[in-house]
Amino acid sequence: MSTDNPTAAALRRGAHQRPPRGRWRKRAWLVIGLLAVGAFAAQVVTKESSSAENGPRFTHRVRRGDLIVTVTEQGTLESAVNTEIKCRVRDKEIPITWVIAGGSKVKRGDVLVRLATLAYEDRINEVSKRVHSARSTAERSRADRARAALAVPEYLEGRYRTQLMTLEKDLAVAESNLRTAQNMLAHEETMAQRGYVGALELERRAFEVTQAKLSVGLKQTEMGVLKDYTKAMELKTLNGDLEVSKARCLANEAQLKSAEVQLGLARADLQHCVVRAEKSGIVIYPTGKPWEWVPEIEEGANIYMGQTMLLMPDLAQMQVKVGIRESFIDRVKPGLKARVSLAKQTLAGEVATVAAVTGPAGWRNGNTVRYDTIVKLPSIPGLIPGMSAEVELTLAQYQDVLTVPVAAIVDSAQGTFCWVKTAQGTERRKLELGDTNDRFTVVETGLQEGDEVVLHPFAFKEARDLALQPTAETEVQEPNEPKRPKTSGTKGASESGPDSNLKRSGQRTTKPSKRSNKKKPVHLQSVTK
Repeated sequence: MSTDNPTAAALRRGAHQRPPRGRWRKRAWLVIGLLAVGAFAAQVVTKESSSAENGPRFTHRVRRGDLIVTVTEQGTLESAVNTEIKCRVRDKEIPITWVIAGGSKVKRGDVLVRLATLAYEDRINEVSKRVHSARSTAERSRADRARAALAVPEYLEGRYRTQLMTLEKDLAVAESNLRTAQNMLAHEETMAQRGYVGALELERRAFEVTQAKLSVGLKQTEMGVLKDYTKAMELKTLNGDLEVSKARCLANEAQLKSAEVQLGLARADLQHCVVRAEKSGIVIYPTGKPWEWVPEIEEGANIYMGQTMLLMPDLAQMQVKVGIRESFIDRVKPGLKARVSLAKQTLAGEVATVAAVTGPAGWRNGNTVRYDTIVKLPSIPGLIPGMSAEVELTLAQYQDVLTVPVAAIVDSAQGTFCWVKTAQGTERRKLELGDTNDRFTVVETGLQEGDEVVLHPFAFKEARDLALQPTAETEVQEPNEPKRPKTSGTKGASESGPDSNLKRSGQRTTKPSKRSNKKKPVHLQSVTK
């Protein structure tokens, strides 16, 4: 059993649990750091409070100098002259089996695109059958037309003349028979008077005369019918058959020609399935407009007749297309100088054309209205379509003008102001400004050279209140508010004006202001010397 007392044991435990000397040093440094941070924070708070009370300390000394007003937009290089390689196959959907890579350099006659050919080979076979059938029908119709053409003279010179001569012969025989019968009748009558012939024989001879007369009349009638009717009817029939044969022949020949044209087009489609370069150069893929849907040019994709598959740009005539915002478009004219910055070089360009009509605004361009502007570039090797370019247009240049930073300007409903630091303190100045760029603005009146303007005027409560002042007075009429009495010179203004319905329904109406309701933007940009 231990003989140590409790006090000695407690002292031994305390000595055993005492932290080492290094740990005490770390704690001391931590406390010192916390105190330093607190002191720095208090100093910053005090400085900010003093700055808020005494006003801003950053100023800019107004001086004269040169000012350049520019507008900068992003664009893409393109060629002013592009040879379009279009699909010439007559179909709505033509699969692409192979296409050359974009940016490839090709020579005249090189293969650029291959399209599927199976459908057009089958079409050629089918059209070839129709061509042979149409040619056979056309040949037969030509023979029928020739036969119908020969039928008319064959009738006039052959059958008609034969029939007419036969009838004339029969008529001559009938007339001869009639004369013989008449002579026999006269002889019999003489013999009857002498008593040699009886009455019966005389009657028989008279009958023969009558029969001969009827035969002559019959032949004369047949000859008249042949000349006046049969001939005309036969000629009409033959001429009609001739016209029908001619029309049928023309129709069959037209069908043959159409089938031959279809066969030629089918063969041309088959040839157009292999697209070759018309000249030497570089090949790029076309880019459609953002709001248009155009099938992609890639293997397996379907294209349509007339679609531009590839472009072969003229690298000697390069240009940049940029979209100029509506606020600057009035100052952009053809002939304006431009500075075009590429990835590795900077070129001097010139505005060639400015679109008279803006492109459609949408979510793709941030719902901003922009006018397409073409900047022409010099002919320099190494320019390739699709390269990104930054175009800087110089809108105006001013020399020896008084300028003020835009960060020192406050626009309000009462005008444009700045705050100038003087010996007596800071005072407000009303300004009349001229042209401006992103940093400085030309001062017409209100400042002199050497004045020190405050760069952060919104630290003043006066500047904040001035900038937030509304540009139009707003009056609110409650629904239960009684009608205002009519005043002279404004008869019926409280009841029949354009805002009477709004006032009666309790809606707000805005009194028009002499100033424009469009509030000018407040410049918050900081500019240092």
